[in-house]
Amino acid sequence: MKDFFKTTFACVLGMVIAGLILPILGISIVAGALSSDDKASIEENSVFFLDLNGAIEERAEANPLTSIMGDKLKTMGLDDIIAAIKEAKRDENIKGIYLQAGAVGGASSASLEEIRSELESFKESGKFVVAYGDQYSQGLYYLATVADKLILNPHGNIAWRGLASTPVFYKDLLEKLGVEMQIFKVGTYKSAVEPFIATEMSDANREQITEMLASTWGELLDAVSASRNIPKEKLNEYADKFMDYCQAEEYIACGMADTLLYKDGVLNYLKSLTGVDGDDELNLVTMATMQNRLKIVRELMDVSDKSEVAVYYAFGEIDGSTSSFEGINSSEVIKELRKLRQDDNVKAVVLRVNSPGGSAYGSEQIWREVTLLKAAKPVVVSMGDYAASGGYYISCAADCIVASKTTLTGSIGIFGMFPSTEKLMKDKIGLDFDVVKTNRMSDFGVSSRSLRPEEKTVLQNYVNDGYDLFLKRCADGRGVAVEDIAKIAEGRVWTGSKAKELGLVDELGDLDKAVEIAAQKAGLADFCVKAYPKSEDFIQKLMDTDKKDYMETMASEALGSYYSTFKFIRNIGNCDRIQARLPFELNIR
Repeated sequence: MKDFFKTTFACVLGMVIAGLILPILGISIVAGALSSDDKASIEENSVFFLDLNGAIEERAEANPLTSIMGDKLKTMGLDDIIAAIKEAKRDENIKGIYLQAGAVGGASSASLEEIRSELESFKESGKFVVAYGDQYSQGLYYLATVADKLILNPHGNIAWRGLASTPVFYKDLLEKLGVEMQIFKVGTYKSAVEPFIATEMSDANREQITEMLASTWGELLDAVSASRNIPKEKLNEYADKFMDYCQAEEYIACGMADTLLYKDGVLNYLKSLTGVDGDDELNLVTMATMQNRLKIVRELMDVSDKSEVAVYYAFGEIDGSTSSFEGINSSEVIKELRKLRQDDNVKAVVLRVNSPGGSAYGSEQIWREVTLLKAAKPVVVSMGDYAASGGYYISCAADCIVASKTTLTGSIGIFGMFPSTEKLMKDKIGLDFDVVKTNRMSDFGVSSRSLRPEEKTVLQNYVNDGYDLFLKRCADGRGVAVEDIAKIAEGRVWTGSKAKELGLVDELGDLDKAVEIAAQKAGLADFCVKAYPKSEDFIQKLMDTDKKDYMETMASEALGSYYSTFKFIRNIGNCDRIQARLPFELNIR
């Protein structure tokens, strides 16, 4: 019996030790493997393999659970892609870039525009760019046309059909559920509320989307026409024919592609460009290798004593609370910007904004901190895919605003949505509510009943005041009269090109352009660029990651362009009731 207890105790102790120690050991092994899997060294006559397959975000933070779980879906950071191309241009051992077009989600035209611009800069160094795809999406085809040679699989396809927006409307669904959305808004074009109260676009919304699509399509036509030497009229003819399912030979005949090759043929072609013998292996440098190189560069930059231009990334929806939030948490952004304001080594700040807006309250708080920052040092805004509504609110106080041609911006307007579940509770579920109150509006805002006329008046006045404040912030920031801003406000969305004409944007260009302007305004000739917020290392990220974060990553990558719609509906009960937000569920394809 004594031996039995000893054996049992030993087994239990072993299980406890295994349960505590082995996971930690396993994590350490995984971390070590991930950090040493790709070396930072690059051999002579190498080719940077830029495999665009996955989701592209403004700034991707690796989720350790995706690595441990072995998920093949990947999220790429636009900042990493741009930095890797720059590093490939600088490294004399890299002779060119092999761009492989896969399936990319999350990248709007402005992000692709920035990558394309960086590839054009890469070519100016005399190095080559070769693009290959089995099936080119329309966006990646636009990107790939920058290549010296555009190769298609002999049984592949190129999507070329023009742009369309297919927003989703929930009014009928809500009516069936017994939910009524009570709307308060300012701005003829402030159409973010339309999906909840209508079954189709309003005339004003159709007008702004039509103009926005035409402007974006025009930019794509200009770029592809110049690169492929195909008249824009012809490209429109091809789009009208719907080129997605043509025979591969037709793309060659009309000049949309240069040659047809299987992947082994592409590799042999790359060997010929780099002088590698047919039997020898082609040196392909992966994105992981480039990231290791970039990590070393950033670590050296962290200890540099040069004057600094800080790039602060603010992307996602804007939240007005102090709780944990996936996008732009206003309280956290304020803390970070305050640190940059108080850091004497930071001589200028570039605020990189990629946001459709969100909480009007949160936007106002960030605006305040930007004005304080501007009083201490130059502030330049660089706009990504979106910098609209609340995204424009937090940008308007900057010394200079830089946007891409296809950035969606403006949308200066305010709205509020208050759901009433009275019919759901009474007619669908069978619940009744009563109330005892001390004053007329003590029960204001309960969702179990519709708002009364006097309550609606209070809310509309509140929204009107918020809109007037928004107009004033924009007018003060742009140095124009409120009346002038009002003429181009009304919640209307503009592309970067049009916003430049209207004075909402100062310059057209990418993040590099914004950094250059910031350095000039600070009088800097020799400086370093550092990104904020600081990225966490693998172990810290693993400790901070929970199952929810992992599922969010998987949902985002699986749903692609529909994820923003899903997330907004899921969070609608928790978000601030007054919003400065873009109607960005446009489902542009």
